[in-house]
Amino acid sequence: MVTLPPALLFWLVVHPFASFWRQLGAGWTHSLVWPIIILGMAALFTQRGWLLRVEYGTRAMLVFAGAVLIGLSGWMLVRLRRHLTLAIQMGMPELSPSGAQRLLTQGIYGRIRHPRYVQMEIGLLGWALIANYLAGYLLFLASVPAVYLVVLLEERELRDRFGRTYDQYCRRVPRFFPRRSQEPPPEP
Repeated sequence: MVTLPPALLFWLVVHPFASFWRQLGAGWTHSLVWPIIILGMAALFTQRGWLLRVEYGTRAMLVFAGAVLIGLSGWMLVRLRRHLTLAIQMGMPELSPSGAQRLLTQGIYGRIRHPRYVQMEIGLLGWALIANYLAGYLLFLASVPAVYLVVLLEERELRDRFGRTYDQYCRRVPRFFPRRSQEPPPEP
């Protein structure tokens, strides 16, 4: 509730202006952007009482469904961690002067192009179902178009960096939902 909206702001600021931030470097980018994000988190924290005032109570079926979604999100996170280092999660490839040297296409990235965002949305919906607050549902609903915008900006930036290789990857691997039957991607 407090961290997600400002954290999404980081990517909404970085991806459209990746070449500018890349010239400044990761250190300057993080030094300039994160204080603003932390202020946003602090502002949301001070408003938490107002944001969480509408509660719908505990519902066993919602708790069960939420737990299943959080379990799925956790399973995906374990699979993601095999490919995502902390540096990648912090945007270092996007912010380094040379950019990323390699496109992630292995493992879960061979099934869907944006598993990190899918995993986050599944976990957020699971949390909203368990907590059963209006604010949780609103946050989930607001995060879907925000994440979609981040994905579009990220894809534009990846296409600029990887060109034809990324276009071929996009034709082979769906954006969010894996195909029912899919041949394993060729090894690079």
